[in-house]
Amino acid sequence: MTEITSLRPLLAVLVSAVAVAPILASRGRPNLREAWTVTAAVTKFGLVASMVPAVLGGDVYVTDLGTFVPGVNFVLEADALGLLFGLLASLLWVVTSFYSMGYMRGLDEGHQTRYFASFAGSVSAAIGIAFAGNLLVLFVFYELLTVATYPLVTHDQTKEARAAGRKYLTYTFGGGVAVLAGTVLVYVLTDTTTFTPGGIADLATADPTLASAAFGLLVVGFGVKAALMPLHSWLPDAMVAPTPVSGLLHAVAVVKSGVFGIARVTLDVFGPDAVADLGLGIVLAFVAAATLLISSVIALRQDNLKRRLAFSTVSQLSYIVLGLAVGVSVAPERAAAYALAGGLLHIPAHAFMKLTLFFCAGAIHVETHTDDISNMAGIGRRMPLTMTAFGIASLGMAGIPLIAGFVSKYFILVGTVSSGQLLFTGALLVSGVLNIAYFWPVVYTAFFESPDDGNSKPVLESPFGGDRDVATDGGHELEEHDEHGEHSEHDGHDGHGHGDGWTAAGWRGGESTWLMLAPILFAAAGSIALGVVPDAAVFLQIVRAVVEGVTGVAL
Repeated sequence: MTEITSLRPLLAVLVSAVAVAPILASRGRPNLREAWTVTAAVTKFGLVASMVPAVLGGDVYVTDLGTFVPGVNFVLEADALGLLFGLLASLLWVVTSFYSMGYMRGLDEGHQTRYFASFAGSVSAAIGIAFAGNLLVLFVFYELLTVATYPLVTHDQTKEARAAGRKYLTYTFGGGVAVLAGTVLVYVLTDTTTFTPGGIADLATADPTLASAAFGLLVVGFGVKAALMPLHSWLPDAMVAPTPVSGLLHAVAVVKSGVFGIARVTLDVFGPDAVADLGLGIVLAFVAAATLLISSVIALRQDNLKRRLAFSTVSQLSYIVLGLAVGVSVAPERAAAYALAGGLLHIPAHAFMKLTLFFCAGAIHVETHTDDISNMAGIGRRMPLTMTAFGIASLGMAGIPLIAGFVSKYFILVGTVSSGQLLFTGALLVSGVLNIAYFWPVVYTAFFESPDDGNSKPVLESPFGGDRDVATDGGHELEEHDEHGEHSEHDGHDGHGHGDGWTAAGWRGGESTWLMLAPILFAAAGSIALGVVPDAAVFLQIVRAVVEGVTGVAL
């Protein structure tokens, strides 16, 4: 490994932070404000992408800003693991920027300048997390991400949004305290917090009780944003935020910072050998397996589409954690390498699929003001491209071949089977069935039901099944709840179609603005590309480099 002294990691972090000022200064000129947003997004992605060839060749870009606190430098380092997260976040910020324009303008949302400024700050913090060279720098950006995303969670400024924001701060700042405590304990045990492929050597010989305590604090702290149960409840409540924010929370930055933090702890702080010796990986694997099953069952009960997607996120993130936990706990090494590769590859796979799903949910809300699945009978006629993209991403979530989710889950399955961890294999297979169970009703309702027979058809009967909250009379909605909890009446003739059927839009994009449709189709295409040609999509190449650097096994 060759270290390349460069300002590129620093510039990649700063470019969107610097853009906050001109975005705020362009408050009265929305076109200029959004031009700054796109310029910053494209520049950031270009900087991150420019480091890919050298990093795949084994080099690491380093920006050392000198002493941060005694014994710890403020170092930014673009290695393979950091580049996996950084490339993903910067690419999807470009896509989400265009989608945000269509969404915010489509709903004529207020406080749009604050929204775009906070979004820029959030992605800057996310790239800081990706390129942090040690635990203390990671902690700083981890907390900055909480601060930057809080205005986005509370954007609507309703009572519900403020309550969700308070809960978000309580959970995430609490997690931050745990990360700081774990970081201090690691420093006390080893005199360093610097990330080292394979783990910090002194932790393997440290006092097992103290080392286990440090691992537990760090995993709990990062587990808050990774939504491991029982630390997950902030995430569904945060769905009061605008849908692009939900995409940021669930696919691009916040939850991915949690699983990324767990990856750093298991691979570059403790390392597979120390985690296995302490017996901590299997414990983490059981927590992840329980989370992915329980949250899938809860998702079955959700009629609100965004809440169903939220509990799906809780489940899917645990695939990543399960792959990492199994990968640092089992033998032989090749089985461990497969599990690690599957967990890491599910970071971009889940991001593309979940972003597609949330983009689709947002487009449905903007164009039809429909949020509940029980009110979407026949909506595929009104929004065929959107619902087709939704169907593609749903298939990937369930692990169907040729979509991104299949490749990552296949690697995890190979790892669990090869290592004899068949209990986790069973959990993965059952979760796949549950994925089909809570996604298929949405697709079926959209394409194979008509509004007149759109009765609630829960997958399971009470107490697990959902129910229909909207009273109907001959197919006409009497009352509907909008995103802010307001009540509105529709007679089925408002242009969106309900009682007499949805207005057909055709397949040429008439269902929505292309500012929203293009990002939806891009994210869906990315989901397919990761499933069909994962190597060509670069992410699998990066994952292989990470796994080989940690385990010495070339996949």
